[in-house]
Amino acid sequence: MEFSDCFSLARPHNPRPGDLIEVFRPGYQHWALYLGDGYVINIAPIDGIPSAFTSAKSVFSTKALVKMQLLKDVVGNDTYRINNKYDTTHQPLPVEEVMQRSEFAIGQEVAYDLLVNNCEHFVTLLRYGEGVSEQANRAISTIGLVVAAIDIFAFLGLFPKKQRTKY
Repeated sequence: MEFSDCFSLARPHNPRPGDLIEVFRPGYQHWALYLGDGYVINIAPIDGIPSAFTSAKSVFSTKALVKMQLLKDVVGNDTYRINNKYDTTHQPLPVEEVMQRSEFAIGQEVAYDLLVNNCEHFVTLLRYGEGVSEQANRAISTIGLVVAAIDIFAFLGLFPKKQRTKY
């Protein structure tokens, strides 16, 4: 995925109802689903730490609120693109069904977990009937790789042992 493929609000692209919107935030991507007339549905963590630290807040939150917001408000100064990347592996639901599911969800409080139930999982559940997140899968793989490397280093004795002090 090339960053140059992103559309900014200065050069808007016309999303269609049911399209997945990928918003490029510093350090991660936020996901929303386009509803029409400039509105999207997305989730925002509601517990954890103060909202001034939105990206950090998502790490510690266990609950999120489903919101209908203007796309321009969700994007802010960031860039975004339409990214229906799972269409090749998952059959999108009919747009009418996606809209009904979305309408029912607005205002609901939902469980949130950065790795297994995040904003990408939420919008792909609406579009495909199945929650999918490559971003979370990459994070889980990275965590697994780090843990495996630590285990190997420990097994090989590459971590220094604590110095024992003589009394």
